[in-house]
Amino acid sequence: MKKFIIIPALLMLLFMSPLLTSAKSGYYQPAKESDEELVMDLFFSLLLPTVQDEVCKYYSDSLIECPMVYPYEIKILKMERTNHYRGYIFSVTIEITPVLGAHNPVGRDQLTYKITPSDVTLEQFKHQKTFELPPHLQDLKRKQ
Repeated sequence: MKKFIIIPALLMLLFMSPLLTSAKSGYYQPAKESDEELVMDLFFSLLLPTVQDEVCKYYSDSLIECPMVYPYEIKILKMERTNHYRGYIFSVTIEITPVLGAHNPVGRDQLTYKITPSDVTLEQFKHQKTFELPPHLQDLKRKQ
């Protein structure tokens, strides 16, 4: 059911955001309190459970607690249709910063998803950077 909700939100985001994939520096941010910002936040909220699952899988080898990903820590790096105009197959690459405790970053990761009207599939999970945990969170590291 969630998959069928993601597609309309994604389409609204794409139609309202022609500049999304052409931001030159930094990450594209829609105008504060705009309809576009609302749709982007909706899209992140719908995608978040899938992202959170992948983060838990990846970090389970090194941490005894699953890091959290907050919607405001998701950045769209690339979003495109992978077939023709008005086709409903998309590729979305995002960057995330999972955290433990009071917003202590554990890493930076890049995820690429293929999104169709009936499915959301992780195509690639690329860990980019590991951050050292502060002393008070060292006990969350898995013993190797």
